[in-house]
Amino acid sequence: MTDAVQPEAVHAAVTSTTGRRTSAFQQAALRIATAIVTVAYRVYRVHPMVWRWTARHYQPWMESFARLNAWMICQQAYLDVPAYHAYQKANGFRFRWWQLDNYRPTSKTDYVNAYPEAERCWHGRIDTIGTVVDESSGSSGKPYNWLRSRRELNTVHKNVAGYVTQIFGSRKLFAINAFSMGAWATGTNTGIAMSKIAMVKNTGPDIEKIVDTLLFFGPGYVYLISAYPPFLKHLRDRLDTEPGFDWEQYTLNGFVGGEALTEGLRDYLEDRFNRVYSGYGASDLTIGMAGESDLTVWLRRALANTPALREDVLGVAENRIPMIFQYNPLETFLETTEQGELLVTLNSTDIMSPKTRYNIGDEAMIIDFPRMEALVARHPRLAFAYERAYAIQRMRLPFVLLFGRKDSTISYMGANIYPIDVENGLYLDNPYASAIESFKLGLVEIGGHEQRPIIHLQLREGSALDEAARADLRERAAEGVLSHLARVSRDIAQSLEEDPTTRDVRIEVHEHGTGPFVGGNVKIKNAYTFNQKQAGGQTDAKRA
Repeated sequence: MTDAVQPEAVHAAVTSTTGRRTSAFQQAALRIATAIVTVAYRVYRVHPMVWRWTARHYQPWMESFARLNAWMICQQAYLDVPAYHAYQKANGFRFRWWQLDNYRPTSKTDYVNAYPEAERCWHGRIDTIGTVVDESSGSSGKPYNWLRSRRELNTVHKNVAGYVTQIFGSRKLFAINAFSMGAWATGTNTGIAMSKIAMVKNTGPDIEKIVDTLLFFGPGYVYLISAYPPFLKHLRDRLDTEPGFDWEQYTLNGFVGGEALTEGLRDYLEDRFNRVYSGYGASDLTIGMAGESDLTVWLRRALANTPALREDVLGVAENRIPMIFQYNPLETFLETTEQGELLVTLNSTDIMSPKTRYNIGDEAMIIDFPRMEALVARHPRLAFAYERAYAIQRMRLPFVLLFGRKDSTISYMGANIYPIDVENGLYLDNPYASAIESFKLGLVEIGGHEQRPIIHLQLREGSALDEAARADLRERAAEGVLSHLARVSRDIAQSLEEDPTTRDVRIEVHEHGTGPFVGGNVKIKNAYTFNQKQAGGQTDAKRA
């Protein structure tokens, strides 16, 4: 993290803002109101069954309450979080009652990087007892540390437990946690959350340990295996070769995250698994912000197969098929900007470092349950299938339709790959660097429901590279990119250690203006991401 503002500067900014601050009475009223809502939320989170009840009985009027609480969290943070106060004042903040969009959105770049960790916490203090530090690394290679207080973690774990029992049930549930262990947010938190409603074994991404566990405990349990999508595919293939394993006797479910799950891979997995669903989260926010259901899976497939419904839901010009999740606004309030970027507010003062209107760079749409129901009702032949899918979990929560990252990042094996790192890897110590004009990054299906990162290279006009030189360029480019990614990203380095297939980065070399570069660059900036259709309609978000 760079360009951090010194703590004394933040405090000076807070103490110097007088005259136009909210009155003492208003501050007191806001603190009392926020305290009342916080107590109500703690009661609401007593047991996962309350989350399940809310999911089934959610009504549109609750959205107004969730938005009001998001506004209260923002204003409370403005009063009591030094960095947030300084950030808002620096961007011309003026107090307005009930106007959530009055608070400038935050992000990793302009807020997290700009202020010290303690100053982004309530009253400028880090509570150490019970606090857990999660880690993520971005394109800079320098790790980001995310603090989770004891109360915050308790909230996260109960939310995940509520969702999991709503989808998979809790009777004789045995959760095998195959996410990466260590400082990464998903692995340890998934294990703790599952322990509230299931028996848990934290194996990490070790296929043989999982096979041994299944054979040792036998088919008398309902297994839930949490993993990245490619790993679950490798596990299925491994179990197919195990002589002592009878799929007919076992009940296995999958819960995946970290990257998009294509419908082709879901179908392949569900030939053996009972159900496979994705969750949506982010290390800088929280795990379990949203999750799939039978209804969202049906909707995603209906959008892919019914152009008229896709036009009604997504618009005339949109051919990408997003992943679709349901979310609870009482816990995670979501908005979208005019550019279609998702803003997230975690609706709790238990979040030690508040996340308010936080932009993680994902492109999304939000549609409430009644609106989606009305859109599908325009197509009578789909209405019965919609009701049948809804009847399985009966969740009336709103939908978030997720297209992917606006910054051209792709996710693979739970790790993010950034264009800037690909660029560094391509050009550093590469004798063919002068022959490369531009590149595009994406994911490609390689058969067997497997995906791999692919980098398309466009040669400069007039470059004379014979086939031997092109082969050498492909080899050097792949090795350069992998070496740089492993050096700057601990996530990538971990993935390379855990799964050798992560090293399979595909390189395609194209003559100038051919392949995905047909038409040339009509803008000064490169369009980094190749928008290739994936199985089930999954595509990568693109940016020019």
